[in-house]
Amino acid sequence: MTLEIDGETLSIEDIVRVARDRQKVVLPESTREKIIRSREVIEKALKEDRTVYGVNTGFGDLASVSIGRDDLEKLQVNLIRSHAAGVGPLFHHDIVRGMMLLRANALAKGFSGIRETVVQTLLDMLNKSVIPLVPQQGSVGSSGDLAPLAHMALVLIGEGDAFYDGEMLTGKEAMKRAEIAPITLGAKEGVALINGTQPMTALGALTTYDSLNLVKDVVIAAAMSLEALRGTRTAFDQRIHQIRPHTGQIDVAKAMSSILTDSEINQSHADCGKVQDAYSLRCIPQVLGASLDTMRYAKSIIEVEINAATDNPLVFPNEGDVVSGGNFHGQPIALIMDFLGIALSELANMSERRVNRLVNPDLSGLPAFLTTESGLESGLMIAQYTAAALVSENKTLAHPASVDSIPTSADQEDHVSMGTIASRKASQILENVRNVIAIEYLCAAQGLNLLQPLQPSTALKSAHEMIRSIVPPLEEDRIISKDIHKIREIMDSGQIIEKVEQVTGPLFEI
Repeated sequence: MTLEIDGETLSIEDIVRVARDRQKVVLPESTREKIIRSREVIEKALKEDRTVYGVNTGFGDLASVSIGRDDLEKLQVNLIRSHAAGVGPLFHHDIVRGMMLLRANALAKGFSGIRETVVQTLLDMLNKSVIPLVPQQGSVGSSGDLAPLAHMALVLIGEGDAFYDGEMLTGKEAMKRAEIAPITLGAKEGVALINGTQPMTALGALTTYDSLNLVKDVVIAAAMSLEALRGTRTAFDQRIHQIRPHTGQIDVAKAMSSILTDSEINQSHADCGKVQDAYSLRCIPQVLGASLDTMRYAKSIIEVEINAATDNPLVFPNEGDVVSGGNFHGQPIALIMDFLGIALSELANMSERRVNRLVNPDLSGLPAFLTTESGLESGLMIAQYTAAALVSENKTLAHPASVDSIPTSADQEDHVSMGTIASRKASQILENVRNVIAIEYLCAAQGLNLLQPLQPSTALKSAHEMIRSIVPPLEEDRIISKDIHKIREIMDSGQIIEKVEQVTGPLFEI
């Protein structure tokens, strides 16, 4: 099944299917008509010798420099070449595929003044998996992600470098092997390709999608820790949460209750006299719920941006106007990606505190470091160190990128968003959080083993069995990193969530 893009209806789930599952993308006829109409406005402006920014002028602080008709094509090629100044590690293929889809979708709105063949060539590259090599660093997130998009656009004109069929090739050779003819840029087309927020937004969209999916693992791991620590379920009483009705908080409390029903462990300490649990157990709905609400908000912002026209100038076919503005500014994405990074960091902050309780015999009532031979064996002592290191790293990464601005282009662009940096940081924080949650699963599963023959709830028994199918109980010291990696793999595949939801039904909507 192919995806039709119209500039209006793209979803985050669509991006995932195209970026990761290689779903094919097509332009419907109605979209082609919008593109053609906007191009006619540019052609008319050229015939009338009107001065239009980016069409027959220089760029940025050079906007006052007029360009002769004979140099208009060279102007656009020079723009792409000169702006391809990125450095550092390359964006992963799924991020580049995402930015190609988003750039095509933005152009498909019909406000960019480019020819239909430009959009079609971009889609041909996407559908045949010609993936430009795009360095991650070099964008300040205003005037769009100029450097990353320029590296993408180089391949459209048969320059730059690309991956094709498992090989790293020149852009010219990759296009040749894929049987795609490079384009010759016309007036306005270079600036239309690189003025936009697509790299930061593609990365932000995939990070948001993965974050929302991760929350269910966070809830399940937290519930498993609560069982291993013989915590109480009373903090998840719906009456508590209905009188502070944040949606995420209510959803997490309901999920915790559904996971923890019918627990033999819980019944074993019903009359223990313990009044309250530590915050890392008692406040799971309040903390995780706030992060879940933030992720849902991030999704709403992303879904506006992925269907937005973000280049400059913009063409309005109904009026025949070409108008300069600032839709390329990445501030909406910069702010929400900083917020997402903070929300993700909190998931790991609380998870690490539960890990600490699990390995500390004074807090857990379990054997020290979850081994019966402590002293001779170190058990899971250093797993907590790793979690602590990742949490500490996240605290540095969570410092907002968007509060910074460095003027560029001789102060013409005197406030920039740093949105690409914010997205990159949120993505790295997400990776760290995944590993912290894998560590919590590892420790909580060991805790459940140490409580046997008492059994956890049916849902957690399913999760525990899933973990034990790949990682055996810790009976003597071994290389822990391999266990963490194996748990990460089943987390990333969604297998633990699937096992739990077979018992509970869907934990909540994401």
